[in-house]
Amino acid sequence: MRTTVKIRQQGLTLVGLIFVLAIVAVIAVLGMKVVPTVIEYSAIRKSIVAAKAAGTTTGEIRAAFDRQANVGYIEAIAGKDLDIVKVDGEMEVSFAYQKKIPLFGPASLLLEYAGTSAKTARAETKAID
Repeated sequence: MRTTVKIRQQGLTLVGLIFVLAIVAVIAVLGMKVVPTVIEYSAIRKSIVAAKAAGTTTGEIRAAFDRQANVGYIEAIAGKDLDIVKVDGEMEVSFAYQKKIPLFGPASLLLEYAGTSAKTARAETKAID
């Protein structure tokens, strides 16, 4: 007498594998297009802090940023695009720009970047009575 044991097979079908690979490919292509802009944004933030430390007037800060941008391969903005204001006796440098990344056909991705050299975590203490 022969007994048969039914073993349920587990795994991924060919159609499922193709679907998963297509999703991974789309995410990888999107990542390869977005990551360079994020790296450039990070370089811009570092450059405005260095430019702020290098100059005391708006002209000096813009020139210092242009030098930093030239070395850091920053092409999104230039020194003339910086907003420089004096707040509490200290120069604050800020910027904002948009980056449009074409995806396919008429579809594109619009990223909006903004940053400042201002200290965002200013501690304010209040006396509690």
